[in-house]
Amino acid sequence: MIAHLHIQTALRNGITYLKQSYCTPPFKVANITEDKQAGPLHLMLMCSSPGILEGDDYRIKISLGENSHLHLHTQSYQRLFNMKHGARQNMEVYLQKGAALIYIPHPAVPHKQALFTTNNKIYLQGNNRLVWGEMLTCGRKLNGEQFDFIKYHSITDVYLNGRLAIRENWLVQPGITDVYAIGQWEGYTHQASLIILDEQENITSYHDNINSYLSQQKEITYGISALPVTGIIVRILGYKAEQLFNCLNRIAALATASNSVPAKNPGRHVI
Repeated sequence: MIAHLHIQTALRNGITYLKQSYCTPPFKVANITEDKQAGPLHLMLMCSSPGILEGDDYRIKISLGENSHLHLHTQSYQRLFNMKHGARQNMEVYLQKGAALIYIPHPAVPHKQALFTTNNKIYLQGNNRLVWGEMLTCGRKLNGEQFDFIKYHSITDVYLNGRLAIRENWLVQPGITDVYAIGQWEGYTHQASLIILDEQENITSYHDNINSYLSQQKEITYGISALPVTGIIVRILGYKAEQLFNCLNRIAALATASNSVPAKNPGRHVI
């Protein structure tokens, strides 16, 4: 099934509003902004489907107007069901000058024989703030499914003023690569990553605070690296989906504490 979702924001009197939205089933969009006068817009991306099915083709486009601030939430974990030929998702994000986006989706849960590809292209025009998260689990661990999926492939390209600044190529093929080997997952079952770009602040100054927070977390290992542009990337390995999801939201809060886009945790979800 081909499904479309388009979101466009704009700024009016210092407050971001939803200028235009368009979606086809199974997508829905809900405005969950609690303080309508605070400035940033909080939208919940909802889906009536139980998960991504064989042949699904999701096409998502998000456009942020100049100086608008959007925090895009997801409703629940993204289940990837068993497939023969696979499914895919393409996401295009456009940030005009001064715009800011926080997007930390719930983890992807690939079922046995799942085959999924996602491509994310993010275009920044300058003076932007971007917090972009991603998380993958080993599968339905409590059902005895650990790395029984065929392939999970995620490519995220970030362009700054038309030039490619960052490419993250995340490929997991348990049937081909030994996920338990050194340099791979090394026995961990969940992995998360977070890209933080902020042309308005020296984001590397938050390195110590993020490192201090993560060093207090149990049963994880992590790394923090500087990016070729003003920003950092955080990678975490662990055993619990909720723990890593909360870690990403907390890191986002630490990184945006001194500016006007608060990171908001939409609630607790357990898997």
